[in-house]
Amino acid sequence: MAGARVAILTVSDTAATDASADRSGPVIQSILTQSGYVCRHLVIVPDDEIRIRTVVLGWCDQGDIDWIVTTGGTGFGVRDRTPEAIKPLLEREAPGLVHLLLSASLQSTPLAALSRPVAGTIRHTLIVTLPGSVKAVQENLVALLNGGVADHAVELVRGGSGRAVHAALAAEGVRVPEGSVSSADVGAGASESGGAHHDHHHHGHGHAPPQSRSVLSHDSSLPARHRESPYPLVSVAEAYLTVLREIQPLSVAEAPVTPHLRGHVIAEDVLAPQNVPATASTNVDGYALRSTDPPGIYKVLGAQTHSLSNPLPLGAVFRVNTGGPLPAGADAVIMVEDTRLHSTQRTPLGEAFEEDEIETLAAVPRGENVREPGSDVRQGELVLERGTVVHSAGGEIGTLAFVGRTMVNVVRRPVVALLSTGNELLDVQSPNPLPSDGWGGIWDTNRPSLQAAIEGLGYQVIDLGIVPDSLEAHVAALRRGLESADLLLTTGGTSMGVGDLLKPVIERHLGGTIHFGRIKVKPGKPTTGRSERVPVFALPGNPASALVMFHVFVIPALRKLGGWPESSCRLPSVRVQIQESMRLDPRPEYHRAIIKASITGFKAYSTGGQRSSRVASLKGANGLIALPARGEKGPSRLEIGDFVEAIIIGELQME
Repeated sequence: MAGARVAILTVSDTAATDASADRSGPVIQSILTQSGYVCRHLVIVPDDEIRIRTVVLGWCDQGDIDWIVTTGGTGFGVRDRTPEAIKPLLEREAPGLVHLLLSASLQSTPLAALSRPVAGTIRHTLIVTLPGSVKAVQENLVALLNGGVADHAVELVRGGSGRAVHAALAAEGVRVPEGSVSSADVGAGASESGGAHHDHHHHGHGHAPPQSRSVLSHDSSLPARHRESPYPLVSVAEAYLTVLREIQPLSVAEAPVTPHLRGHVIAEDVLAPQNVPATASTNVDGYALRSTDPPGIYKVLGAQTHSLSNPLPLGAVFRVNTGGPLPAGADAVIMVEDTRLHSTQRTPLGEAFEEDEIETLAAVPRGENVREPGSDVRQGELVLERGTVVHSAGGEIGTLAFVGRTMVNVVRRPVVALLSTGNELLDVQSPNPLPSDGWGGIWDTNRPSLQAAIEGLGYQVIDLGIVPDSLEAHVAALRRGLESADLLLTTGGTSMGVGDLLKPVIERHLGGTIHFGRIKVKPGKPTTGRSERVPVFALPGNPASALVMFHVFVIPALRKLGGWPESSCRLPSVRVQIQESMRLDPRPEYHRAIIKASITGFKAYSTGGQRSSRVASLKGANGLIALPARGEKGPSRLEIGDFVEAIIIGELQME
């Protein structure tokens, strides 16, 4: 529901001591934020009934939370006490929502029968308990968000009529049965008949995530075309979860440990093949000696004059550099700073060229400045887990090199085939003016900007060029892309024009499936499908729309193909304070902005006009402000100083 306020409570003993272990809470926050909800709180508590109740009742008492979602503690484990903590607090239970949650999970695994969700209301707040796993959370949220179930429930709990939800569904062609609005809006006739209105809401509100079904696109060989899109509108959250569900990681391959490994995902548990360090070594520049050697004058030996395997002679020290090994018999290292030069070796001409003797100024205990074998990493120790992303900061590649790994198994990185469609387009590098009455066409902006974004993320791009608006050209180009790449990305040709051929080509000529054809979002209504097991993303032709939808949907798809954990597929988001008032649209909107970090938090500045064709709105932008849809009774704009979530698409700036 647009602007509805949500609080998320993660119940986990583990996450309560290590917040990084909480995977489900951030996933819930991400999905609900994309659906237009405003996430006010994300709190972690241990599996303790008193702590759970205290937080939940505190939120309900504040009166500014519309929906509380908990995750974790709903199973049969000894410490799973979330249902016992929540159920006594409920003023009205919602068994229908419980049935919906269980039904959604049971479609994936019979083990869902062991889940014990509860749902209901506390005063004017809806509360729903979800399982602890990311997969189960996603399945349950799809069920709650499909068809506006959660939206409708929240609106009714807040005292609304539900008419806005019904009107939206009716506009999309969904049948809305009688008797499905709040009893506050039931007419006199219903009251006189004993209030026969029922409140079960067993009506087909909506849109299950699209599955393989009959072909909906128009037949491009016929002159007639659709006047209204046959594809249902789906929410951003539904579309995002569909992308994650339909796309599976690519195959595993062995790769050399080089800087080119960045961006890959490790496909094995990496164990240290040997101790690091392999032998006793030092962590300072100095001289190896025996801890029993008192301060005094000693002969200086080095690698050129003494073998490491031979015991260190009495009356001598061995010069070492940081990281170097100790000779046999030495068990401590004195730092250079704690010594004094006593004498030097000289050339026949009398020139000093090497230390001969030094004076040690202090006694050093056994083990001083010494790294014992295996003190950094022991043989067989886990150094990188399967699923670790190799980041460009260098830590993961450094770890592999540190333990001596030369090869490692990784998930293949996807190759992207990219094309633009339209007779009106000109390639900026090889312009061929179109024959016309003074109109020479428009520059293809999408292909070079998307290629820059994709290659900037480290993915290989196959440029298929500009494809004219003909059926044969579309089929041939898409076939080339499907045969040569792991993901096919197109721009243009997704609307209702005669030359908009992508959906018909995917469905009617390539045997593919359209998973969703329209998304309720501004800017753009991208299409996603699959043909021959290759995901196809058809982005809008307007440049700003194409780039925004690329960051929202295509990057998560590329990451999922590359084996990234689902909880990390979406770009990160932060809570920002807007510095200009922003008008709300009936659709959720991604407003291009410049985000700056300050001592008081993150501030967001609009990049100006947000028209979908204005690619300049992305110049300098490093964030997308997730504006909620304008509600029936909600505000028409957000004011300066309001807080909202924003997706980070570039490097943050400092205030």
